[in-house]
Amino acid sequence: MALIGPNGAGKTNVLEAISALSPGRGLRMAQLAEMGRTELGAQPRPWAVSAAIRDETGEMRIGTGLVPAGDGAEKRVFRLNGAPVANAQEIAEIIRVLWLTPAMDRLFVEGASGRRRFLDRIVLILDPAHVARTNAYERAMRERLSLLRQGRADPLWLDGLERQMAERGVAIAAARKEAVARLAAVMAERTGAFPSAELALACEVGEVLETRSAIETEDWLAGLLHQGRARDAEAGRTQSGPHRADLKVTHRLKARAAEECSTGEQKALLIAIVLGAARLQGEVAGGTAPILLLDEIAAHLDAIRRAALFEELAVLGTQTWMTGTDGALFAGLRGRAEVFTVAAGRFVPLELKGD
Repeated sequence: MALIGPNGAGKTNVLEAISALSPGRGLRMAQLAEMGRTELGAQPRPWAVSAAIRDETGEMRIGTGLVPAGDGAEKRVFRLNGAPVANAQEIAEIIRVLWLTPAMDRLFVEGASGRRRFLDRIVLILDPAHVARTNAYERAMRERLSLLRQGRADPLWLDGLERQMAERGVAIAAARKEAVARLAAVMAERTGAFPSAELALACEVGEVLETRSAIETEDWLAGLLHQGRARDAEAGRTQSGPHRADLKVTHRLKARAAEECSTGEQKALLIAIVLGAARLQGEVAGGTAPILLLDEIAAHLDAIRRAALFEELAVLGTQTWMTGTDGALFAGLRGRAEVFTVAAGRFVPLELKGD
C-alpha cells in the first residue's frame, strides 16, 4: 500500500500508529505521552490504536494505548481480543514490524544507540522474547545506577541487580550474535540492485561468549559490574555491558565501512538489510515476513532501484506500507498495490499512471 500526499498530511502518522502496535518505541521514537498531543503546547491525551490481524488460523484483534494510571500518571497497556496482556512478548509473537524512515538515513554516521535500536528491532522479529530480556536488563541497570548515585546501597542488593543484569545481558548478546550471523548469511547469498552488506557485532560480552560458556560469561559480567561500581557512580552511567554494543556494517563489494560510503549507498545498504531481515523472518516463520513500514522510501532512489525494491516486495509477499509526496514515483506499483492520496485526514483511492 502507498500513501501519497503533501508534507504534513498525516501519512507518517498512519505508519507510526501501526508501529505502536509492536512493543517498544514507535518509528519516530516519540515519548508515549507525546503521541497523544494534538498540537504544540497542548496537554497530551490518552490514545489507543487497534487492528485486526488475519492469518491462516483466523482473526484476532490487538490494541495498545496510553491510559490513566492514577495520581496523574499514565501507563501503556496491550490488549488481545479485548483482554489485557501482561507480557508484551505475547504481542511481539503476533505482529512483527520493521521500518525505515528519513531520520534513519544518518544511522551509520551517528552514535551507536540508533544502530543498537535498529539491530534490536531485527532481533525482536526473529525472537519475541528479546523484548522481555531488554526491558528487564534496562530496569535492573537503572535501579543499580540509582542506588550507586545514592552512595548508601546494600551490597547484597547490588549483587542481586548485577546478577540480573549479567543473566539478561548475556542472553541479549547471544540473541544479537545469532541474529547478525544469520542475517549476514542470508545477505551473502543475494545479489542485485541493492548492495550486499557484511555485518558484525561489536560487543565485549559477545566476544567473551566466543571462548566461554554462557554461565561463565554471566559470572565474568557480574564480576565486571561489581568491580566497576565506583567508576559507574562517578561517571553517572554503566560503562560495561551489552547496552554499549554496536552494529558494524561494511559494503561487501567495495570493502568499505558503511559510514564511509556515499549517502545513496548508505540508503541502499539500509534497504538491503531490512529486506534481508524480512526474508530471514519469512524463512523462520514459514513464509510470514514482517510488516514493513517504509516512510518516504522512493524519494532518493533512482529508477532502477525503485523497480528493484518493488520487485523484492512483491516476492516477499508481506504487507508493506509506503509513503511519498509524488505519486509518479510509485508508477511501478500500478496494478500491484493499493494507492491512496491523504488529505485532511481522509484516504482517497488514486489510480496510478504509467506504462
